[in-house]
Amino acid sequence: MLRKEIINKEMGNQEITKKQENYDYLLFLGCLIPTSLPYMEIAARKSLEILNIKLKETNDFACCPDPVGIKAMDEITWLSLGARNLCVAQKIGLDILTLCNGCYETLKETSHILKEQKETLEKVNKILSSVNKEYKGNIIVKHIAEVLYKEVGTSKISSVVKKPLKNLKVSAFYGCHVVRPSEIMEFDDPENPKFLDELIEALGAESVPRMRKMLCCGAPLLGVNKELSLEMAKNNLDYIKASGADCIVTLCPFCQTQFDRNQAVIQRKF
Repeated sequence: MLRKEIINKEMGNQEITKKQENYDYLLFLGCLIPTSLPYMEIAARKSLEILNIKLKETNDFACCPDPVGIKAMDEITWLSLGARNLCVAQKIGLDILTLCNGCYETLKETSHILKEQKETLEKVNKILSSVNKEYKGNIIVKHIAEVLYKEVGTSKISSVVKKPLKNLKVSAFYGCHVVRPSEIMEFDDPENPKFLDELIEALGAESVPRMRKMLCCGAPLLGVNKELSLEMAKNNLDYIKASGADCIVTLCPFCQTQFDRNQAVIQRKF
Protein backbone atom coordinates (compact mmCIF):
# COMPACT_ATOMS: atom_id res chain seq x y z
CA MET A 1 0.00 0.00 0.00
CA LEU A 2 1.31 3.45 -0.89
CA ARG A 3 2.06 5.94 1.88
CA LYS A 4 -0.75 8.26 0.79
CA GLU A 5 -3.26 5.40 0.94
CA ILE A 6 -2.06 4.38 4.41
CA ILE A 7 -2.29 7.92 5.78
CA ASN A 8 -5.70 8.57 4.22
CA LYS A 9 -7.02 5.31 5.66
CA GLU A 10 -5.77 6.10 9.17
CA MET A 11 -6.96 9.71 8.99
CA GLY A 12 -10.49 8.69 8.04
CA ASN A 13 -10.03 8.85 4.26
CA GLN A 14 -9.20 12.54 4.35
CA GLU A 15 -7.16 13.61 1.36
CA ILE A 16 -3.79 14.62 2.75
CA THR A 17 -3.35 17.06 -0.10
CA LYS A 18 -6.74 18.71 0.26
CA LYS A 19 -6.91 22.48 0.03
CA GLN A 20 -7.71 24.61 3.04
CA GLU A 21 -6.90 28.06 4.29
CA ASN A 22 -5.19 29.36 7.43
CA TYR A 23 -2.42 26.79 7.69
CA ASP A 24 -0.16 27.00 10.74
CA TYR A 25 2.94 25.24 9.38
CA LEU A 26 4.44 23.64 6.31
CA LEU A 27 5.11 19.98 7.16
CA PHE A 28 8.63 18.68 6.50
CA LEU A 29 8.60 14.88 6.78
CA GLY A 30 12.19 14.17 5.78
CA CYS A 31 13.21 10.83 4.27
CA LEU A 32 12.98 8.10 6.89
CA ILE A 33 9.49 8.71 8.29
CA PRO A 34 7.51 8.59 5.00
CA THR A 35 9.52 5.64 3.66
CA SER A 36 9.84 3.44 6.75
CA LEU A 37 7.93 4.79 9.76
CA PRO A 38 4.40 5.76 8.66
CA TYR A 39 3.07 5.27 12.19
CA MET A 40 5.14 8.26 13.36
CA GLU A 41 3.51 10.43 10.71
CA ILE A 42 0.03 9.13 11.56
CA ALA A 43 0.54 9.75 15.30
CA ALA A 44 1.75 13.29 14.61
CA ARG A 45 -1.10 14.09 12.25
CA LYS A 46 -3.78 12.79 14.61
CA SER A 47 -2.30 14.59 17.61
CA LEU A 48 -2.00 17.92 15.79
CA GLU A 49 -5.51 17.56 14.39
CA ILE A 50 -6.91 17.21 17.92
CA LEU A 51 -5.00 20.35 18.90
CA ASN A 52 -6.33 22.22 15.84
CA ILE A 53 -2.89 22.77 14.32
CA LYS A 54 -3.25 22.83 10.54
CA LEU A 55 -0.50 21.54 8.27
CA LYS A 56 0.15 22.30 4.63
CA GLU A 57 2.17 19.94 2.43
CA THR A 58 4.30 20.21 -0.64
CA ASN A 59 6.04 17.72 -2.91
CA ASP A 60 8.89 20.15 -3.56
CA PHE A 61 11.00 19.32 -0.49
CA ALA A 62 14.11 17.12 -0.80
CA CYS A 63 16.38 15.49 1.80
CA CYS A 64 17.18 17.96 4.59
CA PRO A 65 20.16 16.83 4.23
CA ASP A 66 21.81 14.71 6.95
CA PRO A 67 23.50 16.89 9.62
CA VAL A 68 26.38 14.46 10.17
CA GLY A 69 27.85 12.88 7.04
CA ILE A 70 27.17 15.46 4.34
CA LYS A 71 27.93 18.36 6.67
CA ALA A 72 31.29 16.81 7.56
CA MET A 73 32.25 16.29 3.91
CA ASP A 74 31.22 19.66 2.46
CA GLU A 75 29.50 22.29 4.58
CA ILE A 76 28.62 24.57 1.66
CA THR A 77 26.88 21.70 -0.14
CA TRP A 78 25.05 20.87 3.09
CA LEU A 79 23.98 24.49 3.54
CA SER A 80 22.93 24.84 -0.09
CA LEU A 81 20.72 21.76 0.00
CA GLY A 82 19.19 22.89 3.28
CA ALA A 83 18.67 26.41 1.93
CA ARG A 84 16.88 25.02 -1.11
CA ASN A 85 14.31 23.48 1.25
CA LEU A 86 14.01 26.77 3.11
CA CYS A 87 13.37 28.48 -0.24
CA VAL A 88 10.42 26.15 -0.81
CA ALA A 89 8.87 27.29 2.49
CA GLN A 90 9.77 30.88 1.69
CA LYS A 91 7.84 30.73 -1.59
CA ILE A 92 4.79 29.21 0.10
CA GLY A 93 5.00 31.71 2.95
CA LEU A 94 4.88 29.33 5.92
CA ASP A 95 7.33 28.36 8.64
CA ILE A 96 8.44 24.73 8.80
CA LEU A 97 7.38 22.03 11.26
CA THR A 98 9.45 18.85 11.23
CA LEU A 99 9.09 15.50 13.01
CA CYS A 100 12.78 14.54 12.80
CA ASN A 101 15.68 15.69 15.00
CA GLY A 102 18.15 15.55 12.13
CA CYS A 103 15.94 17.58 9.79
CA TYR A 104 15.31 20.02 12.63
CA GLU A 105 19.01 20.60 13.26
CA THR A 106 19.94 20.90 9.59
CA LEU A 107 17.18 23.32 8.66
CA LYS A 108 17.37 25.43 11.82
CA GLU A 109 21.17 25.61 11.78
CA THR A 110 21.17 26.44 8.07
CA SER A 111 18.69 29.25 8.69
CA HIS A 112 20.82 30.57 11.56
CA ILE A 113 24.13 30.44 9.69
CA LEU A 114 22.75 32.12 6.59
CA LYS A 115 21.21 34.85 8.71
CA GLU A 116 24.44 35.52 10.61
CA GLN A 117 27.05 35.03 7.86
CA LYS A 118 26.48 37.27 4.85
CA GLU A 119 29.43 35.91 2.86
CA THR A 120 28.19 32.36 3.30
CA LEU A 121 24.70 33.44 2.26
CA GLU A 122 26.15 34.94 -0.92
CA LYS A 123 28.00 31.70 -1.73
CA VAL A 124 24.89 29.63 -1.13
CA ASN A 125 22.65 31.92 -3.15
CA LYS A 126 25.10 31.77 -6.04
CA ILE A 127 24.64 27.99 -6.05
CA LEU A 128 20.87 28.32 -5.65
CA SER A 129 20.70 30.66 -8.62
CA SER A 130 21.33 27.63 -10.85
CA VAL A 131 17.84 26.42 -9.88
CA ASN A 132 16.33 29.91 -9.87
CA LYS A 133 16.14 30.24 -6.10
CA GLU A 134 17.37 32.81 -3.59
CA TYR A 135 17.14 32.48 0.18
CA LYS A 136 16.30 35.69 2.01
CA GLY A 137 16.63 34.39 5.55
CA ASN A 138 13.10 34.66 6.90
CA ILE A 139 11.96 31.08 7.65
CA ILE A 140 11.55 29.74 11.19
CA VAL A 141 12.00 26.00 11.75
CA LYS A 142 10.29 24.17 14.62
CA HIS A 143 10.26 20.60 15.89
CA ILE A 144 6.87 19.08 16.66
CA ALA A 145 7.93 18.66 20.31
CA GLU A 146 8.80 22.36 20.45
CA VAL A 147 5.32 23.29 19.22
CA LEU A 148 3.65 20.89 21.65
CA TYR A 149 5.70 22.04 24.63
CA LYS A 150 6.09 25.78 24.04
CA GLU A 151 2.99 26.72 22.06
CA VAL A 152 0.33 24.22 23.08
CA GLY A 153 1.60 23.54 26.60
CA THR A 154 1.36 20.54 28.90
CA SER A 155 -1.85 21.75 30.57
CA LYS A 156 -3.71 21.88 27.27
CA ILE A 157 -2.34 18.49 26.26
CA SER A 158 -3.44 16.93 29.56
CA SER A 159 -6.92 18.39 29.11
CA VAL A 160 -7.50 16.58 25.80
CA VAL A 161 -6.10 13.18 26.81
CA LYS A 162 -8.87 10.57 26.62
CA LYS A 163 -6.98 7.55 27.95
CA PRO A 164 -4.22 8.56 30.39
CA LEU A 165 -1.20 6.27 30.25
CA LYS A 166 -1.47 5.35 33.92
CA ASN A 167 1.00 2.89 35.46
CA LEU A 168 3.30 3.14 32.43
CA LYS A 169 6.96 3.88 33.16
CA VAL A 170 8.63 5.61 30.24
CA SER A 171 12.26 6.43 29.48
CA ALA A 172 12.61 9.67 27.49
CA PHE A 173 15.28 9.48 24.80
CA TYR A 174 16.14 12.94 23.49
CA GLY A 175 18.83 12.13 20.92
CA CYS A 176 21.69 14.39 19.92
CA HIS A 177 20.29 17.01 17.57
CA VAL A 178 17.19 18.50 19.15
CA VAL A 179 19.03 20.56 21.79
CA ARG A 180 22.49 20.87 20.23
CA PRO A 181 24.21 23.12 19.32
CA SER A 182 22.45 24.85 22.20
CA GLU A 183 23.35 28.39 21.13
CA ILE A 184 21.41 27.79 17.90
CA MET A 185 18.65 25.39 18.92
CA GLU A 186 17.77 27.36 22.08
CA PHE A 187 15.26 24.71 23.09
CA ASP A 188 16.27 23.38 26.51
CA ASP A 189 19.29 22.58 28.68
CA PRO A 190 21.59 20.54 26.37
CA GLU A 191 22.94 18.48 29.27
CA ASN A 192 19.71 17.88 31.16
CA PRO A 193 16.60 18.73 29.12
CA LYS A 194 13.18 18.27 30.69
CA PHE A 195 10.61 19.00 27.99
CA LEU A 196 10.10 15.42 26.77
CA ASP A 197 9.80 14.14 30.34
CA GLU A 198 7.10 16.75 30.96
CA LEU A 199 5.26 15.89 27.74
CA ILE A 200 5.29 12.22 28.73
CA GLU A 201 3.82 13.05 32.14
CA ALA A 202 1.18 15.26 30.51
CA LEU A 203 -0.12 12.04 28.93
CA GLY A 204 -0.47 10.42 32.33
CA ALA A 205 2.64 8.23 32.24
CA GLU A 206 5.61 8.33 34.60
CA SER A 207 8.88 9.54 33.10
CA VAL A 208 11.61 7.62 34.90
CA PRO A 209 15.14 9.05 35.29
CA ARG A 210 18.20 7.13 34.16
CA MET A 211 21.96 7.47 34.05
CA ARG A 212 23.65 9.01 30.98
CA LYS A 213 20.38 10.25 29.48
CA MET A 214 22.10 12.25 26.72
CA LEU A 215 24.20 9.46 25.19
CA CYS A 216 24.06 9.09 21.40
CA CYS A 217 22.02 6.10 20.21
CA GLY A 218 24.84 5.11 17.85
CA ALA A 219 22.81 5.20 14.63
CA PRO A 220 25.14 7.61 12.75
CA LEU A 221 27.91 5.01 12.98
CA LEU A 222 25.96 2.11 11.46
CA GLY A 223 27.46 2.60 8.02
CA VAL A 224 30.99 3.16 9.34
CA ASN A 225 31.44 0.88 12.34
CA LYS A 226 28.42 -1.35 12.90
CA GLU A 227 29.88 -3.12 15.93
CA LEU A 228 30.54 0.15 17.76
CA SER A 229 27.11 1.45 16.76
CA LEU A 230 25.39 -1.61 18.24
CA GLU A 231 27.55 -1.41 21.36
CA MET A 232 26.44 2.20 21.89
CA ALA A 233 22.81 1.17 21.49
CA LYS A 234 23.31 -1.68 23.97
CA ASN A 235 24.80 0.69 26.55
CA ASN A 236 21.73 2.89 26.27
CA LEU A 237 19.37 -0.08 26.51
CA ASP A 238 21.20 -1.30 29.62
CA TYR A 239 20.74 2.07 31.33
CA ILE A 240 17.09 2.17 30.29
CA LYS A 241 16.45 -1.36 31.56
CA ALA A 242 18.14 -0.54 34.86
CA SER A 243 15.83 2.46 35.29
CA GLY A 244 12.80 0.18 35.44
CA ALA A 245 11.17 1.67 32.35
CA ASP A 246 8.52 -0.28 30.46
CA CYS A 247 9.25 1.44 27.15
CA ILE A 248 11.23 4.16 25.37
CA VAL A 249 9.87 7.34 23.80
CA THR A 250 12.13 8.79 21.12
CA LEU A 251 12.02 12.15 19.36
CA CYS A 252 14.09 10.99 16.42
CA PRO A 253 13.26 8.44 13.69
CA PHE A 254 16.89 7.33 13.56
CA CYS A 255 16.95 6.65 17.31
CA GLN A 256 13.62 4.85 16.90
CA THR A 257 15.02 2.65 14.15
CA GLN A 258 18.21 1.95 16.09
CA PHE A 259 16.41 0.73 19.21
CA ASP A 260 13.37 -0.88 17.59
CA ARG A 261 14.97 -2.83 14.76
CA ASN A 262 18.32 -3.67 16.29
CA GLN A 263 17.32 -5.01 19.70
CA ALA A 264 17.23 -8.60 18.43
CA VAL A 265 20.63 -8.14 16.76
CA ILE A 266 22.06 -6.69 19.98
CA GLN A 267 20.64 -9.56 22.04
CA ARG A 268 22.26 -12.15 19.77
CA LYS A 269 25.57 -10.31 19.57
CA PHE A 270 26.07 -9.37 23.20
